[in-house]
Amino acid sequence: MSDEKPARESNAEDARIDALEARLEAAREREEKRNRPKVQGTDANYRAGNRALADLIGGILGGAVIGWAIDALAGTTPWGLLAFLFLGTAAAFRNIIVSANKRPEVKPDDPNEDGPDPGRGS
Repeated sequence: MSDEKPARESNAEDARIDALEARLEAAREREEKRNRPKVQGTDANYRAGNRALADLIGGILGGAVIGWAIDALAGTTPWGLLAFLFLGTAAAFRNIIVSANKRPEVKPDDPNEDGPDPGRGS
């Protein structure tokens, strides 16, 4: 056996350092858990954007197809196509405006949306 002392001796100061390191590790874990993203998958804004895009594309293409079909049957080229293209676009914008004016659903476990603010008087 050698007469060399270990690099770290146990004393009261080492115990305090060990306790401090344990508290720091616990604080890091709490902070990491708190900063973790809460949304898994796509969020509501992404879905709303996709819905608006689908409404717009569907309205324009649907109006164009219906107008083209009416023009082919009635022989009124290009008036049916233009009229239904306009109507399809108007319907798409109407759908987008209606969906944008809907209030979002409030989940019961959402701490930010727990009812009226008692300090605001409503």
